[in-house]
Amino acid sequence: MSTASINGWCLTSSSPSSQSFSLRRVTLRPSVVATLNSSPSPPTLIRNQPVFAAPIPLLTTSNWSEDMGNKSYEEAIESLKKLLSEKGELKAEAAAKVDQITAELKTTMSSADGKPADASVERMKEGFIYFKREKYEKNPALYAELAKGQSPKYMIVACSDSRVCPSHVLDIQPGEAFVVRNVANMVPPYDQTKYTGIGSAIEYAVLHLKVQEIVVIGHSACGGIKGLMTFPFDGTPSTDFIEDWVKIGLPAKTKVLAENRGEPLGVQCTFCEKEAVNVSLGNLLSYPFVRNGLVNKTLALRGGYYDFIKGSFELWSLQFELSSSLSVKDVATILHWKLY
Repeated sequence: MSTASINGWCLTSSSPSSQSFSLRRVTLRPSVVATLNSSPSPPTLIRNQPVFAAPIPLLTTSNWSEDMGNKSYEEAIESLKKLLSEKGELKAEAAAKVDQITAELKTTMSSADGKPADASVERMKEGFIYFKREKYEKNPALYAELAKGQSPKYMIVACSDSRVCPSHVLDIQPGEAFVVRNVANMVPPYDQTKYTGIGSAIEYAVLHLKVQEIVVIGHSACGGIKGLMTFPFDGTPSTDFIEDWVKIGLPAKTKVLAENRGEPLGVQCTFCEKEAVNVSLGNLLSYPFVRNGLVNKTLALRGGYYDFIKGSFELWSLQFELSSSLSVKDVATILHWKLY
């Protein structure tokens, strides 16, 4: 059995494989229980359906080459669309020539002074053009509804790592999730002066957006977790911000080293990537409005782990309940309520 103290809360695990923890306030009787259990069935958060089922429209050419070099990229695209709408019989020819058109368009895309266009700017421009054509314009009802406001079901806390975008991995549609990303997907303890960035995001998601679930997602090969496992934390930091941030996960490091001290660093990091998620779930309980949501059963907490090396995703839940032995005063103390 191992125990880790998190901002006045105590997480206890009987074995590394059970994913089961008990949680209690140090200054109170054992009265608040939070248990982490693996989901027995595929999580409902993961959906098996395509983002867009509509076919990609084909572009074709006719007598466009004479003036194409003088047109902008957008004008060239519009010219091709107009041609297709006027001469439907050209669609069969388009399939054979679309690659040629794309190549020629890229050679004509240049700035006004004749210099090659900035590749990074063109990448973003092409990305937006694709998004607008294939997603925005094909889903007018969705984007019209989003223009009125947002009411996402999930708040997702994920890592800033470029390989693990939660919207991509979980097929999250616009409006479905309020997302916060940071190094190593950390949730710090409640602190009105030190962690106001993520604190304000959690407050907004819970109190104003009324999200139903907060999901903290860790991932494989996380650089932030590797830093957590290798930084000495001896008072001589080698970074301006990173060490101070990832040490939020020190309880996870302590537990992993105690239970897996003889394992290679890579194995320890894998354990810590998951254990740090549990630390963040524990830290979420230090936010009064999160606890209120759990007590009122309007909010649920989940942990997730995406292994992009194996192509797998795990999801588990934190079960929160109050002991029947609690007095009204105990409940009020735990939830920071005022008694009159």
